Amino acid sequence: MKDRSNALIELLDGQRVIPVLKIDRLADAVPLANALVAGGLKAIEITLRTDDALDAIALTATEVPGAIVGAGTILSPRDYSAAAKAGARFIVSPGTTQELLDTAHASDVPFLPGAITPSEMMSLREEGYRMMKFYPAEQAGGASFLKSLVSPLANICFCPTGGITPANAKDYLALPNVVCIGGSWIAPDKLIADGKWDEIEALAREAVALAAAAG
Repeated sequence: MKDRSNALIELLDGQRVIPVLKIDRLADAVPLANALVAGGLKAIEITLRTDDALDAIALTATEVPGAIVGAGTILSPRDYSAAAKAGARFIVSPGTTQELLDTAHASDVPFLPGAITPSEMMSLREEGYRMMKFYPAEQAGGASFLKSLVSPLANICFCPTGGITPANAKDYLALPNVVCIGGSWIAPDKLIADGKWDEIEALAREAVALAAAAG
């Protein structure tokens, strides 16, 4: 069976905290990405939750060569194709449909599919995925739920996202089945709106240090 997660794991290159971004103004995309890259977080996820998201992906992919830009909140094959065309280097979905899987199988852009129940996880494993998004993490059982899956689903790993903060991030990062976590705390809406790029860079550095301390 083809391992469909290996390319994504290699692309992330050991980065354990992935900033999850919502871009309300296209002008913010490049300075935001530059701040995150300068802080040590090259892989970033721009969510398709705003009108400027696809343009932000395209601009960042072009203007910030150090960034590894992914697209999140992908809900349909149309979203997947548009994000890949814009320059996204990986695709993230909160859940999974057969249509998304079919599109992913035909694409060279790695896919991080969402799963929240053991049945969904087992189904994705049958499709060749061993790394999955677990969302919304805190509301779905948190680190304790993922810990309970370590033994029965030993060959599946996760990128939990949703409700993760500096206060609970270590609980997730300490788990052997967590490859990385996604978080929006690194680039809060207020700091982006105010153009506080130095503060965002500092938060990125703190996230890198937090991940290193978690082991």
